[in-house]
Amino acid sequence: MNLVDSCGWLEYFADGPNAGAYARPIEKNEQLLVPTICIYEVFKRVIQQRGEDPAIYATARMKQGKVVDLDSSTAMRAAKLSAELKIPMADSIILATAETYQATIWTSDSDLKGIEGVRFVDIL
Repeated sequence: MNLVDSCGWLEYFADGPNAGAYARPIEKNEQLLVPTICIYEVFKRVIQQRGEDPAIYATARMKQGKVVDLDSSTAMRAAKLSAELKIPMADSIILATAETYQATIWTSDSDLKGIEGVRFVDIL
């Protein structure tokens, strides 16, 4: 399973320099996990930059993967990871979700760099 962090989705939708690296996991819907926190972050950024219709389109694309809601067990695991690793809330939720589903995280977020199970994409 693969989990693309919000930065990867935004890069993909913007057709940025790393879009190709993120296209590999994004375009395999049957192996794609999408935490609701990523939907929140992407919708917020796209609506701010491009408006509501593009934001709705982006999140509709994201929903083609398996959407994973935040449950209490994952929330507690995320809080523990946040405290231990000193990473922000959203990153810890993404990490806890990936651990639960044994998924690889694809990201360019330096807060997650070097963590087991993370495939870091260098910013071009």
